[in-house]
This record gives sequence, structure tokens and C-alpha cells, in this order.
Amino acid sequence: MSDLSRRWFLRGTSAALAVGTLAGCTGNGNGPSEAVENHLSDAKNYEGSLEDMTGENDVTIDVGAGPNGYAFDPAAVRISSGTTVIWEWTGKGGAHNVASVEGSETEFDSGESVEGEDNEYEQSFDSAGSQLYICEPHKAQGMKGAIEVVEE
Repeated sequence: MSDLSRRWFLRGTSAALAVGTLAGCTGNGNGPSEAVENHLSDAKNYEGSLEDMTGENDVTIDVGAGPNGYAFDPAAVRISSGTTVIWEWTGKGGAHNVASVEGSETEFDSGESVEGEDNEYEQSFDSAGSQLYICEPHKAQGMKGAIEVVEE
């Protein structure tokens, strides 16, 4: 192999390694996990990113958001471990609930579906991981949400 060929080979190999390394870095916690992406692939009000709410003691998520009331807002959040999430009903879209699904790190359930804007449900998350949930009556309409809990 000539010196020129060797240089081109080394440049190409270096570039490929750099691209591979950077591609691996895209999952460093800045974007949603694969579990969140898969869960929210057909969700209402989800645009591919997490709303960063780390450092907050309490985080509020609207239940019954969107034009038809079949969404959570925000649909996906990142919080610090130890944060309490408060789901507040907007009164739109009929009766709702909040229930974790298979693949969620924590099991939680607000109970039976309820209507009105005077309802809320709280859950604290102490361990890092993906928390995946739905509104059971409106799952088919894409009423899904996710929480990424990170250690601070």
C-alpha cells in the first residue's frame, strides 16, 4: 500500500469512527429514550422531544388537552428523581384516567375514569427510568404520555 493510499484509508477510517461515536452520543439523555419514542409514536400532542423540567419539585401535566381533549400536555417531560407529577383534568374530552403501561419503570394508576376540571392525580418518581402511561378510554385516539426520570 502506498503512502497516499494509507493516508486516504486512515482518513476514511477516522471519519467513520467519528461518525459512529457521534451517532452513539445522540442517546446521551438529551433526546427521548427508545422506549418513549416507541410508546409515543402515534400519540397526540407529541412532536419528538421532551420538555425539560429537571430541577422542579412539582410538575403539572394537563389531562384533556388539544382540540378534542384527547391529549396530555406536555406529552413528554424529563424530570429529576424525587419530583412529583400532578395531572390536572381540563374538563375537555370526557372522562379520563392516567395509567401506566407495560414497559413503564413504575406502576401507577389514577383509578376509574372521571370527568370535570376539579380532578387531579399525583405521583412521585424516585427512580431513574422511563414512565409510560395512557388514558385508558382514549388510548385508541392517541392519548399517551411519557416521563423520563433522571438522577441529578
